[in-house]
Amino acid sequence: MRTIRSYIDATLKPEQELVLPELVSNHIVRVLRLETGDIFHLFNGDGHDYPCRILSLEKRGARVRILEKTAVSNESPLRIHLFQSIARGEKMDWILQKATELGVAEFTPMVSDRTEVKLDGERSDKKLAHWQGVVRSACEQSGRASVPVVNPPIAIHRIDAAGMAGAFYLQPDAESGIAGLAIPADGRIVLAIGPEGGFTERDIRLLQTAGFSGLRVGPRILRTETAGIAVTAALQSHYGDW
Repeated sequence: MRTIRSYIDATLKPEQELVLPELVSNHIVRVLRLETGDIFHLFNGDGHDYPCRILSLEKRGARVRILEKTAVSNESPLRIHLFQSIARGEKMDWILQKATELGVAEFTPMVSDRTEVKLDGERSDKKLAHWQGVVRSACEQSGRASVPVVNPPIAIHRIDAAGMAGAFYLQPDAESGIAGLAIPADGRIVLAIGPEGGFTERDIRLLQTAGFSGLRVGPRILRTETAGIAVTAALQSHYGDW
């Protein structure tokens, strides 16, 4: 049976009692129909699950008691950092969700020459908060207790991967493929994924200057919402925990 898990931005410890935030309470009570006495898990991104019991359902929210602290050991040995050119509409949410399920450890939304989504100021802050929520929800579903970092968007000319042994951008005619890659001992891999329309020559020059190498992923052109997912899955199969 699936374990019900909810993210909470709070310090947690065994025997602690707390009233859950309204959003969490609404989800477990109104959506999942949990009742007094039921047990579910909280997590806060520290690598542990916290099984807890519902003590009472109050107007302010559900009151729970944490029963124990349980280590969760399902993080990939690969520490994949995905620089994803910002995609339009729900595509970006889909990329973040699926890549989290596949084990990506860090995301940086990227603005490259052909990126059609432009963010600044308040809109950028709202998008970032939304993307962080998408990643947390994906952790709830997939059982991850360490929440991937979602960094603020960055322009491609500001990226610096110098000194990183495993930094790659996708290039259909690159010499290197996934099989036979020299994966760094610490498992850190940085992937740069182009936008709809692909990287421009300027983008590629900037990435190469920043320390990235080309990586070939088959003979077909992948969409931006497919590329990062496909590469992550292949890397997990060859070098990760699949």
